[in-house]
Amino acid sequence: GFRNRIRRPTQGGYTFVDLVERIADIDPELRVRFTSPHPKDYPTDLLHCMAERPNVCNQIHMPAQSGSTSMLKRMKRGYSREAYLELVNTIRNIIPDVALSSDFIAGFCGETDEEHRDTVTLLEQVEYEQAFLFAYSLREKTHAHRALNDDVPATVKQARLQELIDTFRGRVHSKNERVEVGKLRLVLAEGPAKRQIGSGSEMTWHGRTDQNKRILFPLEQNMDGKTVIPDEAALSHILHGGSSMDMPAMTSLGAGEYAVVQVTEAKGHTLRGRVLWKTTLSNFAKLDPSSLPQAHLNDLHRSTKSV
Repeated sequence: GFRNRIRRPTQGGYTFVDLVERIADIDPELRVRFTSPHPKDYPTDLLHCMAERPNVCNQIHMPAQSGSTSMLKRMKRGYSREAYLELVNTIRNIIPDVALSSDFIAGFCGETDEEHRDTVTLLEQVEYEQAFLFAYSLREKTHAHRALNDDVPATVKQARLQELIDTFRGRVHSKNERVEVGKLRLVLAEGPAKRQIGSGSEMTWHGRTDQNKRILFPLEQNMDGKTVIPDEAALSHILHGGSSMDMPAMTSLGAGEYAVVQVTEAKGHTLRGRVLWKTTLSNFAKLDPSSLPQAHLNDLHRSTKSV
């Protein structure tokens, strides 16, 4: 398990879960994200809160720092590799569609080849959606500065760091191809992308999925330069047998609004997709994406091309 070095009150007061629930209650259309400084800060009641509330995002940052139990002990992290993996399994059982991210250090004091290999295999086993990877550098006023020696050569640190980077990039690309392509994702639009890859009347936009993955998608523009996208009336029209040639009037999409995007391609940890219709967070939460025939989704997508 996890050794908690912070004394907790035995009664009274509020928990972090209470705070998350209160914030989520402010507005059902407001996405709530948070980050944690330590894996111990994910009690099961928080995980159930995330699973039950559509506007609390299915993304968790759990800094592992190392995949080696002996290294974690030297770092005074308060948990073992086995405890960390047990928590990962618990999280995925409660929130199957969760995205995990982490921090790792290459070349911490006294790191052996075997300890480094444990970190590589943790990256392979967990298959993180995002990882922040660094070569170790000694910092003053830390336990390592007071008690340990920064004895791993800089060349070894860089070589190990590069192996971690290569492992992460390979795994995240293959996982996104396996898990994401074909899925319908609720995307919070952020606006036009800096790098435009569309043509003609299309403009490339970017946004974030619930799992905090960046996704690029083309949006059609009308003669006035406004974005054009079907709305939920168009979805209902298609589902009830209507044609893409006589769709209800289109609407526009702005930054800070939600759209349903079908993932078509994975480029490393960035996704690409095709926009289908404008929606709200609450309405998407009521939807069963697997119940929508692909032919109907194709009709929705075609309707944007007939503007």
